[in-house]
Amino acid sequence: MDFKQKVAEIFNNFDNELTINEAMQMIEIPSNQDLGDYAVPCFKFAKKYKKAPQMIAQDVVNSIEKTDDFENIINIGPYVNFFVDKDHYAENILKQACNQKDKFGSSNIGNNKKVIVEFSSPNIAKPFHIGHIRSTVIGHSLYKIYTYLGYDTVAINHLGDYGTQFGMLISAYKKWGNKEEIEANPIPELLKLYVRFNKESEENEELREEARYWFKELEHDNDEAVQLWTWMREVSLNEFNRVYDMFGIKFDSLAGESFYSDKMPAVVQELKDKNLLKESQGAQIVELGDYGLTDAVIMKSDGSTLYATRDMAAAIYRKKTYDFYKNIYVVGAPQKLHFDQWRKVLDLMGYEWAKDCIHVMFGTVSLEEGSLSTRNGRVVYLEDVLKKAIDKTKDIIEEKNSNLPNKEIVAKQVGIGAVIFQELFNTRIKDYMFSWEKTLSFEGETGPYVQYTYARTCSVLKKANMDIIEDVDFSLLTDKVSFNVIKRLDGFKNAVLSAHDKNEPYFITRYVVNLAQDFNRFYHECPIIVEDDSIKKSRLLLTKIVNTTLKTALGLLGIEAPEKM
Repeated sequence: MDFKQKVAEIFNNFDNELTINEAMQMIEIPSNQDLGDYAVPCFKFAKKYKKAPQMIAQDVVNSIEKTDDFENIINIGPYVNFFVDKDHYAENILKQACNQKDKFGSSNIGNNKKVIVEFSSPNIAKPFHIGHIRSTVIGHSLYKIYTYLGYDTVAINHLGDYGTQFGMLISAYKKWGNKEEIEANPIPELLKLYVRFNKESEENEELREEARYWFKELEHDNDEAVQLWTWMREVSLNEFNRVYDMFGIKFDSLAGESFYSDKMPAVVQELKDKNLLKESQGAQIVELGDYGLTDAVIMKSDGSTLYATRDMAAAIYRKKTYDFYKNIYVVGAPQKLHFDQWRKVLDLMGYEWAKDCIHVMFGTVSLEEGSLSTRNGRVVYLEDVLKKAIDKTKDIIEEKNSNLPNKEIVAKQVGIGAVIFQELFNTRIKDYMFSWEKTLSFEGETGPYVQYTYARTCSVLKKANMDIIEDVDFSLLTDKVSFNVIKRLDGFKNAVLSAHDKNEPYFITRYVVNLAQDFNRFYHECPIIVEDDSIKKSRLLLTKIVNTTLKTALGLLGIEAPEKM
């Protein structure tokens, strides 16, 4: 039973023009428990009933038949305030959680519909740096959330493995490269070549021409160019996979930009056939001024394609291949115009599903010494961040719990968990400055705090070592502190749905911190392993459900839950 649903039904009965869904949207959770568990304002009815909102609230209360679900329903000013029957509520929520286990909080709203989540997407032969963390962990979390809600989810890493930079790298390698040095340390050595080429080409236009020549040769399947490109792609992927393994990330597809190179001519031809292409200074464009956008360049004057052409080809291929319900792109906010342009072009081509290509934006990461710049070699390697977090965790473990079993594994779980949690703790659109100190802080509302709470629940359950499913007296969990935990558990499903509806994992991050705080208050104020078996059993049941919910929530964020810390 859903108590919010019951409240919505009461208002639907009072005014049948109000739908259940509309009534659900009106329901508020009072911050002060003295004002009840749910409250509904009556301002919106004033015009219709030509009465003051407080009088309407009183009418609603008078219209309600007695129900076992609520111990009291009163109006306080213009609000109708509902006080749930605590025994009934506790039994309902906790039995539901027991039955559903790690599916508590999930639903089948996905109904096996296909959802693509494209995330991470680093550039081949360039550093996998701190700027990539946002797309990587936000995308991974969304992949897990959609899967949890019953979608058939596909994780795609749209690798940046095409474009003019490969002309630069091929040219730089042929001039200054050393194969043995690159294979021993791929990304830093390729970065050196890229930085040197960019620096020298600023004063030498011939180098830029050479880069354009080699990229064109790559597009036309020149054996040497393809061989060098393939090798650079392989050594880069080996490096990237080390980081993905640390995060526990697996992709269903690594089809990057190069995969769509032979699919672009058909897109260009279709645009011609539909009379959408115009010539502008030798380039081929689609005019978008009438839609409040700058024109989309489809093909440059030298005949080479651009990101927009490749993304259109990719979207068309994905629709044909997967018949997606949603095609989600976890890509930074600076690319908003790019996404708006190519989606509008698809729309003009007659593809009504263009609206299902969703750009999930996030803010930028900068360094304390300035913006990230691969071209200038100013980067912080993501692998270095994860390793430092693990090393710091090892030091803390040695200091506080040197006899901990599996120290290496726990250090990895906690260190990487801290980095992910900090990344997902704020809204994704927020810009932030990368700070080693903040990233490696484990104090306060952090991943390690939640993981430690989970480990605490594991310890309590192991120490008790008793069957706690049967014969639980739920009335023993109606005190204020215990009841707060139960109400928080009841909010898990809503947190997951909010994360899904807004493509915002931070709803779950904030939720799980609040749950950990509520449980720790319960742990300190309500002794769990006590002499009285009835009290012990009821409090152990609550601990067990918190244990499962903490682990599930952390899992949806891409964070592991160690049983000992």
